[in-house]
Amino acid sequence: MEMEKKYTIQRLPENLEQYEKKEIEQGYLCVNPVVRIRKSNDRYILTYKSREGIEDPENCHVRICREEEMPLTKEGYEHLKEKIDGHLIEKTRYLIPLDAEEVLSGYPNAQEISLKIELDVFHGVLEGLKFAEVEFPDLPAADCFVMPDWFLQDVSMDNHYSNNYLAFVDKW
Repeated sequence: MEMEKKYTIQRLPENLEQYEKKEIEQGYLCVNPVVRIRKSNDRYILTYKSREGIEDPENCHVRICREEEMPLTKEGYEHLKEKIDGHLIEKTRYLIPLDAEEVLSGYPNAQEISLKIELDVFHGVLEGLKFAEVEFPDLPAADCFVMPDWFLQDVSMDNHYSNNYLAFVDKW
């Protein structure tokens, strides 16, 4: 189960080059349910995502998905890449650690949780788009989250910021 919140950002954090990063390509073979292929650095993945079985998904303030990942070979990825719908999404993902005690106001045992920001900086057709995601261990943690000052707006439930929507946008 994946529980995440997504945010637009007002500025990039300082010293971005200090963080681990991944160069990502991804494309969609189906969007309902989501069937995605992804190249992340030298790793190739087939992902199935579904919101089925989520209680009251329309009134939830956190994006919750059932997600299954399976490894692909480079050859399998290249073969499936020719079959994607829309365009290939290209982005650099920066992995920025968070101090859970600092950003989970009032959450019990925050010191035991490891959180990180996944900051996506898009290239190609989506050049100029940037947003951040934070994945949580449970709904109470998501409810307690206090966003960093460089975040701008919670767009977790705005489908215009979902990658499977963005694969069909001609220009950002």
